[in-house]
Amino acid sequence: MNAPRLRPLPRSRPRTRPRRSRRGRAAVVVAVPLGVAALLWLWYGTPYPAADPDRVAVRLKGEAQRAYDEAALPGRPGVGPVRVDTGTCYYRGLRSVAHIDQGRSDVRSFGLDWRVTGVAEDAARSGQERTRARLEREGWTVVSTDERGFRYRLPGGEGADEDIVDVEWHHETGTYSVSVFTDCGKLPDGFDEYRWPEAEWDPRKAPSTPPAPRPATPR
Repeated sequence: MNAPRLRPLPRSRPRTRPRRSRRGRAAVVVAVPLGVAALLWLWYGTPYPAADPDRVAVRLKGEAQRAYDEAALPGRPGVGPVRVDTGTCYYRGLRSVAHIDQGRSDVRSFGLDWRVTGVAEDAARSGQERTRARLEREGWTVVSTDERGFRYRLPGGEGADEDIVDVEWHHETGTYSVSVFTDCGKLPDGFDEYRWPEAEWDPRKAPSTPPAPRPATPR
């Protein structure tokens, strides 16, 4: 008699790991840098734009000069020489919590002020109206007005400076004052406020010619 034939046992298929799709791998590659970038943005906040102090100074002095000429104060009293000063700017983002009320040495704002006392109201109001009319013609927008005067701003666009002009007359002392200033910006390497020739301004001298652009190195 023939022996019964044994049926071969079915072979088990080797287990294979599920393959990740190319889309999945690409999503991981993109998500990791985006996550890191988001954390850095939360920590550092919006970066300050780079500033060229020389060009900022020339611009502010030009505004101060125009306001002085438009005031046409009797006798053209001297209000200078004065300097473009820098102001304190602070850390942004969550990092500011670790630096409360601590200014940054590499980021500064810029401003220039002049004033004259004993100005009659008629002369002061006439000067203010000439400056106001000129600012509106040039596209400046009003920020605030009151019995003393007004404040106008000229937006510089995304990432650019925003200039402010403030013109006031104080009845109590007859003080006619003009302030021009701009936003915070990152200083270039090697900038020394105390050895900064372009900061000097005297309204009795012709305004400076804008210098060639100087690249500002962010820190």
